[in-house]
Amino acid sequence: MMGLPVIAHSAAYTNEEYQSTHLNLFKNSITTPLKPVLPPGVTQYAFDAAILRYMAAVGHEQVLKGNALSEYIDPYELWESEGKRRMPSAAVRPKTVEELRKVLEISNEYSIPVWTFSRGKNLGYGGPAPRVNGSIALDLHRMNRILEVNGDYSYAVVEPGVTFTELYEYCVKHKLKVWPSVPSLGWGSVVGNTVDRGTGFTPTATHHQHICGLEAMLASGELVRTGQFAVSGSPSSHLSKFTFGPSIEGLFLQSNLGIVTKLGIWLTPAPQAFLSCSFDMPDFDDVETIVDVFGPLRRDGLLPNTVYVSNLVEWLGMMGKREELWPESGPIPQWRLKELQKQLDIGYWNAKFGLYGQRDVIQAHFDELKKIVGQKAPKGRLRGQMFSAADGEILDAESIPEPHGGFFVGVPSLWSLPMVKFRLPKDGGGIGAHYDYSPIIPSSGKTVLEWVRTAKKICEAESFDLFCDFFMHERHVIFVNMMTFDKTNKEHRQAVETIFHSLFAEGKKRGFSKYRSHVNTMDLVASLYDFNDYAYRRFVEKIKDALDPNGILSPGKQGIWPRRFRENEKLKAHL
Repeated sequence: MMGLPVIAHSAAYTNEEYQSTHLNLFKNSITTPLKPVLPPGVTQYAFDAAILRYMAAVGHEQVLKGNALSEYIDPYELWESEGKRRMPSAAVRPKTVEELRKVLEISNEYSIPVWTFSRGKNLGYGGPAPRVNGSIALDLHRMNRILEVNGDYSYAVVEPGVTFTELYEYCVKHKLKVWPSVPSLGWGSVVGNTVDRGTGFTPTATHHQHICGLEAMLASGELVRTGQFAVSGSPSSHLSKFTFGPSIEGLFLQSNLGIVTKLGIWLTPAPQAFLSCSFDMPDFDDVETIVDVFGPLRRDGLLPNTVYVSNLVEWLGMMGKREELWPESGPIPQWRLKELQKQLDIGYWNAKFGLYGQRDVIQAHFDELKKIVGQKAPKGRLRGQMFSAADGEILDAESIPEPHGGFFVGVPSLWSLPMVKFRLPKDGGGIGAHYDYSPIIPSSGKTVLEWVRTAKKICEAESFDLFCDFFMHERHVIFVNMMTFDKTNKEHRQAVETIFHSLFAEGKKRGFSKYRSHVNTMDLVASLYDFNDYAYRRFVEKIKDALDPNGILSPGKQGIWPRRFRENEKLKAHL
């Protein structure tokens, strides 16, 4: 195992904890030397000339090469030791829309692809690593202005580099009466998470559904705005999703058709009260009951927010290393899981969610919930704790202690990051990592139970435990099968690869697709969308070729390839 020296350049984060964690995550993950690579179809001479042009556009210190690219790889790459690391040729970090336009102009001139990201924290799905080796890592973290937060209408307008933590701290500093939604890790980009269809935990948790007015730059450098944001001077730019003609926001979600440069997103008005709720059931098969009880309540509005359900092993992942709990090879046996469950006083399945609003209203919701649960899931345990301000006042999110507050009230942290260490040796060493299979599944108890039985069998066949959670939306659940592993352990890596492809095959049989994908499997997931001889993909490719004729914007993202990659066998060698 090896690391790399820290190369001096401007920090990715002003938050010292985040910057230190960021640097250590990437630096300590590297097991083989970084090898330089050229963009596909570009000579060394042309590349060197382009680098000088990029430096003139954004500043010498904002163009990185060589070992300075240690922060632009996938820190959890499965086959790095076998020479399969995805690697950019350089990184370019514009600060403004004008600098970004110049970068795209140069990229078009030299036919150099760029791989765009905001903060590169889509860990478990490739992080900032490019789909095409030799792409320029187009790092937008310096485009980090909070342009507006409106407390009266509860929305924010941000650039790509703004993190969830920065947005939260801005709202606190300016005493704005809003609670932003945050995912489990607060160091990611609001824009990046939202356009990749990420989720949080507050009433505006499904982030992409709360976009209201965005600005995007096309490959030509042209800017386009959506909805009322496209009307100059409109007071409704971020108040209404109504537009005149086709709505085009969706073209920029999980997309390589343009680069989102500004995003309007709705926030949750700070409530008078928050009721922290938890529900657990003791047995593996109880997941069927949980889904069939809580699913209808999500649909009828009694529970208007995401219900987050995790299994026992995921809880154990936050408690320490697996070898400390079970030192033997093979999956943790059922009798040992029951012992740990009793010691921790939790269920095999543990649900958490919140109720937000006026104190008396959410208390009435909870009272009704108690009746329903008592009738339909009597062996489960429902608990609730009210946190409330006085009448006419709003609740301070930071006044709510863990385990009740945190991301359930929009307070960001790095709370869940340590779980990647679950499979590391208890005596030290190793590199913690994770890889996910995350299908979209109907919110049916029978379907979810059948899936977890299948997933458990697949994981245990490779001596892994079923380590999972799922997010209950109104009509579907996002199920996350997480495989934590030691990156230095070849047996672990082989097992994770086998588990993923076995889960994918079983999901395909059932018509399940994933809600997002690792860069290594984007084509595989895209292959599921096969109606009418892949008409969906052909439709998007037509748009791609029209908007990006040189194919420079994130080629291959979500399985969408520009014409020059589809038709040129030599370029495919870089994939």
